[in-house]
Amino acid sequence: MTADEKLSLARFLDLATDAIRYGYRSEEREYQFSDDPAQAAVLPATTAPTAAQPAAPPFPDGDSLEQIAAEVRACTACSLCETRTNAAPGEGAQQPLVMVIGEGPGADEDAAGRPFVGKAGQLLDKMLASIELSRNSNSFIANVVKCRPPNNRDPLPEETAACIPFLERQIQILKPQFILCAGRIAAQTLLKTGEPVGKLRGTFKTLRIGDRDIPLLVTYHPSALLRNEEFKRPAWEDLKTLRAAIADQAAIADQAAIADISAPGEN
Repeated sequence: MTADEKLSLARFLDLATDAIRYGYRSEEREYQFSDDPAQAAVLPATTAPTAAQPAAPPFPDGDSLEQIAAEVRACTACSLCETRTNAAPGEGAQQPLVMVIGEGPGADEDAAGRPFVGKAGQLLDKMLASIELSRNSNSFIANVVKCRPPNNRDPLPEETAACIPFLERQIQILKPQFILCAGRIAAQTLLKTGEPVGKLRGTFKTLRIGDRDIPLLVTYHPSALLRNEEFKRPAWEDLKTLRAAIADQAAIADQAAIADISAPGEN
């Protein structure tokens, strides 16, 4: 292989990696290649095989919420960048008990560059407050797609595919104890299913992100509650289910702490 052929291949692999990992083209890397010899030397049969190289980490080293937010605001990986006013990366507590994940920004969110700030967002804040949760103290709020789909249509598969790595990186960094999926798009995307919310809600599912299994609960999107009051009762039941799970986890932690301070030989 010639040096030019090697350089072309390296450039292609860099472009593919940037598109999958970051959603945009990063700074071009420098390489120094040389032409292969005319005839490759034949290795003797006793030569040990080359050790496999470790896989590249799934996310960039030193990743942070600030870095992700900057990438989201600069992202041009799908056509939503052409119609957005502001992207809405997400906001909330840095060590959240619960991460709330919705579908995508609406008109108010597109104008503000923040998730869930319109009427549905105000209702979401009240719903969270009813079980002692808040984006100001113990919750983080984000969406599957970070830019508003035109006319609030459902995100297209290619738009979701381009944006979901940002969300997965956020989950990796935040390490929430629970995830609350608000609505059909968020639930179906994260659980990789076509089941409706009515069949997905009510019981915890498990979401595997990295090396962690996170309990995930599905409920109706606040905008659905604003359109149809019949969803309010089941949504409240979902919130009570989440509240009970949080209380159970706290009780287990308390018991573990008591066991630690009362262990024999520690007096």
